Formats: sequence, structure tokens, C-alpha cells
Amino acid sequence: MRAQEVAWRFSMTVCGHADDAEDAMQEALIKTYRYAARIREPEAFRPWLYRTVRNACLMGRRKKMNEPARLQSLDALMPGPDGQVRVDVPHPGRNPEQLADNAGLRSRLRKALLTLPGPYRAVVFLREMEGLSTREAAAVLEISEDNVKARLHRARVALQAELERRER
Repeated sequence: MRAQEVAWRFSMTVCGHADDAEDAMQEALIKTYRYAARIREPEAFRPWLYRTVRNACLMGRRKKMNEPARLQSLDALMPGPDGQVRVDVPHPGRNPEQLADNAGLRSRLRKALLTLPGPYRAVVFLREMEGLSTREAAAVLEISEDNVKARLHRARVALQAELERRER
């Protein structure tokens, strides 16, 4: 899997919002391009990329803490030549992953994942979706291996409960 795809999926998991995830992914990929040659062991690249994306998401959050929730250009509110004010609304289209097989299960699982606290969601993503080892996930998240195991267990229990709740 290409680094860009991996960075995008993980940034969406950590950042949550597509715009923030895209910014974090771009920052991480720029840093990756600059510093990848310094990585001596090929197997260390992936955890390093995850850590870089995670840090970019966290830095983005810190920068946006005091910003208003939504910014709109004053030019966008000016009437056009026909006197009409046009406001662009983003298309809520689906990505290809959502259109894949098992869309119902994928959708329920995605909704259940969003109910998890961020630290649990990150552990599930790294271990279950990306296949990182406990040691690699601990290095990416900068926590102990025991903490990864505990969070993963708690996340699985919470996911099971949430999926069962949604089936009723």
C-alpha cells in the first residue's frame, strides 16, 4: 500500500474531519519526503509514518483551538453579476471504500468506531486495520505495550456492545 493511502486512512482516523485529515496527511508526507532517507531499517518506515501523521493531527488541533468553527470568505457573500449570492456547498459523496462489498456492515462498524474515544480508535486502527504489532502500535502512539493491549481490549468490548445495541 502506498504511503499516501496509509497516511490518509490514519489521518482520517486520528483527525476525524476530512479537511483536517488532508492537512495533516500533506504535512506528514512532506516531512516523510524530507526525512525518509534517514530511516535505516525499512520496517521502521511505517511506524514512523504513523507517528508523523499523528503528530501532524495533534499540531493541527492545537493551532485550531481558538479559531472559529467555520470561516467564510466575504467575497463569497457578495452578489454576482446577476444579483444572486452563491454559496458553494460541498458534495456529500461517498468514497470508493463505502461503496465496496459489505457496505452495511462497513457502515455499522464505521459508526461504532466513531463512538470510541480517540485513543481507543487509534489503537483499533493500527492493530486491527493496519496490522501493526503491539510493539509497533506502542511506538507510534508513544505508550507502553501493556497500555496498547488494555486499550485494544476495552475498544473491542465497547465495539461489540455498540454493534449489539445498533442491531436491536
